[in-house]
Amino acid sequence: MRNGSSVSPVREILSKVPEVTLGFWIIKIAATTLGETGGDAVSMSLGIGYLWGTALFAALFLAAVGIQIAAKKFHPGVYWLTIIATTTMGTTLADFCDRSLGIGYAGGSVLLVALLLSSLFTWHRTLGTVEIDTISTPRAEIFYWVTIMCSQTLGTALGDWTADNERMGYLGSSAIFGGILALLAAAYFTTKISRVFLFWVAFIVTRPLGAVVGDFLDKPHDHGGLALSRFAVTGILLAFMGVFMSIFPQRPAAKNH
Repeated sequence: MRNGSSVSPVREILSKVPEVTLGFWIIKIAATTLGETGGDAVSMSLGIGYLWGTALFAALFLAAVGIQIAAKKFHPGVYWLTIIATTTMGTTLADFCDRSLGIGYAGGSVLLVALLLSSLFTWHRTLGTVEIDTISTPRAEIFYWVTIMCSQTLGTALGDWTADNERMGYLGSSAIFGGILALLAAAYFTTKISRVFLFWVAFIVTRPLGAVVGDFLDKPHDHGGLALSRFAVTGILLAFMGVFMSIFPQRPAAKNH
């Protein structure tokens, strides 16, 4: 009771994914960059190839998703481990399709765009929304992680396409994708464009940004990179994510009902 009148309690449903803040985007870009360096470290530096690299990361992805879905509430470490699994698998899977199967960057990007849009369409038709603050049931989580997997793989293909085929280089491509993210941020604060739409476009764009930044850090000098150790860069990025999450704790996205 308050001032003689009853107040109906507001039921807050907590999502199994983090609240979207500036910290979320910082960690996401670090994770996508780590996905590129980590994926290349396993498939190229260890020499096991794209197919076996994809198989290894697919096993990690399935295990992480299983733990994530089985969890009763949001756990930042489990969530970001699953994101890392999608970025590393996305790197090796895109490279396998584009290079080993000979589909090419353009063909691979078109195929993955179709798969991503199909996933979002099916998700929306089935559950009525693709908002992340509604990710609180196993079915919604499955749709979410399938969509994430498609977006991460697409991002690798897009990054390679702009940096290699379009001759923009790693720094030029980084500037392009960074500029797109800046425009999306401006649209978020100055327009009434759907926040759900802006989120998913930004989520997709962070992946090619991380891919080209990762390539810039570990590719040879004659390819325009800094030739840093893939394992060292991957370890540094992983440590950065851990420290950042400890300083800026992640909270689950919430929706009032």
